[in-house]
Amino acid sequence: MAYICLTKTNIKDEHICCAFADKKCAQSYEAKKRWLSAEFENGYVFRRLDERAKVFIEYGPCEKAWVPVTAPDYIMIGCFWVSGQYKGAGHGKALLKAAIVDAKKQGKKGLVTVVGKKKYHFMCDTKWLLGQGFEICESTITGFSLISLDFDKSGSRPSFNDSVMKGNCSPEKGIVVYYSNRCPYSQFHVQASLVETAHRRKLPLKAIKLETMKQAQSCPSPATIFSLYLNGEFITTDISVCMDSRFDKIVERR
Repeated sequence: MAYICLTKTNIKDEHICCAFADKKCAQSYEAKKRWLSAEFENGYVFRRLDERAKVFIEYGPCEKAWVPVTAPDYIMIGCFWVSGQYKGAGHGKALLKAAIVDAKKQGKKGLVTVVGKKKYHFMCDTKWLLGQGFEICESTITGFSLISLDFDKSGSRPSFNDSVMKGNCSPEKGIVVYYSNRCPYSQFHVQASLVETAHRRKLPLKAIKLETMKQAQSCPSPATIFSLYLNGEFITTDISVCMDSRFDKIVERR
């Protein structure tokens, strides 16, 4: 099967895989397309299977990534997803290989991405990437790991920015959530579902939308798609926590 790269020219007519069938997220879906169009100017790549499927990878220069990581001359992998009937068909390896080829053509030192120590929602599959040669650079007490595939191990390794290692989140009462238009699900569920969920539980809610690259690079959580804190403690990257039916279960598990 063929893969295509989205561009500012074709993105209006092409789908972006996630949420294309979720009508309630239509505005958030278009917001993600606008975000992508702007990031294409920074060398961002969105490559997907040329089918109506959730099979894609996103990546770009780490210096321009909306992630609080320092990794000069590395490529940062963003979303990387192979779902449903397409699993086990080699798409993950093909998409990763394409990113590696791009990185080497650009003279980069390697690839880097943020994962959970265990699989976190809306993040790459940790175990699978470690099996492809990635190695752990750094981990946090909140369960995140920074992993890299290094072409040249002679220089300094990628690291989380100070904001992540401090892990501070304020206020310490109620819900604090950080989110961005990197995902078409985030905006709708934060602005609609989570508002109602917090109101029903009489919990204060502070929703912080990351509007710029600079804001994202100084975020206390490396999961800038979506991160929820409760009373100052990191809880989850799972956007479904915004829903009234899921909130209590996810918080209790944490």
